[in-house]
Amino acid sequence: MPKGHYEEVEVESYIPASTSGLHGEVHIRPVPGQRFPTTMHVSCSRSLKRDYPVGTRFIVLAALTDREDGSKYLYSNPRDQPRPI
Repeated sequence: MPKGHYEEVEVESYIPASTSGLHGEVHIRPVPGQRFPTTMHVSCSRSLKRDYPVGTRFIVLAALTDREDGSKYLYSNPRDQPRPI
C-alpha cells in the first residue's frame, strides 16, 4: 500500500531503450517538468499500455511509495480511471 498521499500526475507511455529487468515493451513514466523525474517508474493499469498508442499522455492519481529494496516509484490504483490528454 502506498505510503504517500495521492496527487494528480501527468504521465506518458513510452518504449525504453533497454527493457532489461523490466516487464513488457511499453512502460509509463512522468512527463518532464514535474516534481518527479522521467526515470521514475509508474505502476498503473495495464490498459494505459495496451489500449492507447505509445506516447499518449494521461492524468493519473498517484502516490509516491517505495519497494522493499528502497527504490521509489509512483503507484496509481489500476481501478482508477485515468484521463487521456
